[in-house]
Amino acid sequence: MPTTTVPHSNVFTEQWLFGPLSFEDKALSLFRFQAAANPVYREYLALLNRDATKITALAQIPFLPIGFFKHHAVSSRSGSAATVFESSGTTGQTRSRHHVHDTVWYEMVARRLFEQAYGPLRDWHVLALLPSYLERTGSSLVYMVSHFVRASGSSHGGFFLHDQQRLIEQIEKLRKMDGKVLLIGVTFALLELAERFGGRQWPDVIMMETGGMKGRREETTREEVHATLKAAFGLPAVHSEYGMTELLSQAYSSGEGVFRMPPTMRVLLRDVNDPFYIHDCLRHGGLNVVDLANVDSCAFIETEDLGVLQGPDEFKVLGRLDNADVRGCNLLLVPQ
Repeated sequence: MPTTTVPHSNVFTEQWLFGPLSFEDKALSLFRFQAAANPVYREYLALLNRDATKITALAQIPFLPIGFFKHHAVSSRSGSAATVFESSGTTGQTRSRHHVHDTVWYEMVARRLFEQAYGPLRDWHVLALLPSYLERTGSSLVYMVSHFVRASGSSHGGFFLHDQQRLIEQIEKLRKMDGKVLLIGVTFALLELAERFGGRQWPDVIMMETGGMKGRREETTREEVHATLKAAFGLPAVHSEYGMTELLSQAYSSGEGVFRMPPTMRVLLRDVNDPFYIHDCLRHGGLNVVDLANVDSCAFIETEDLGVLQGPDEFKVLGRLDNADVRGCNLLLVPQ
């Protein structure tokens, strides 16, 4: 996997990202930089007739529709990318492409956010059931989990493409050893695992779903998925990961589908009929994400997800907006 150690600038460093400045101050400084350095975002602001110099608050920053990543190289940095992450999708769909100039930066962010939520990776055995992602190239999720497997230092972790029997045997063995067990998987594959090998008691295993049926099964609600998995494996909760090709940060849920915003991310709600109306009084709405880790692309993304805020730093994903393409890591229906 290609890497680079070229710094972003004298400003946007790891110390800046996780430093003491307020989130809004960081967002505004990054916005001013990207409004000038990112040709796609700069043109979008011009089409909106928005003067970047007059934007003085986070709520005033325009968000770039995520669909721009399908047809443009959304980059705030010149030169060739170290790697390009591509979204999943069905045959014939145009896939999003995220040009990542510094994979060391991505690895650092992913590891710090995971460890803030779950503790040091060296304490974990990381196992992955991600068949649909492994069967294509350019998956940011596969890249991240591969990094976690290496960083854990465990020789017992790794990917299990279709060998569910071996995965079950490995988990049973690891439960008798030192270290905690994390199984991260795409939803349809975890449900298949439950159908074949359910009836176990794994209260000490962390099972983390990434969402998505990938056209393999009928879509269902997150609540139903979690109920099935908890019953099949005796789990007290099912964890979740919220991430996507166009974002370098991840949010994690320790149960009930409630995601906690990491220090690098903020989620705002926009009106589903007026994308420029953003307000915390909305009961539910489209999710706009500020991802400060996106220093080299665009940090202000108007996603195609529908959600609700659960307080100042938590949110739930209800599903996809009606006009959104069927793709990504979080395709779960809105409960009726």
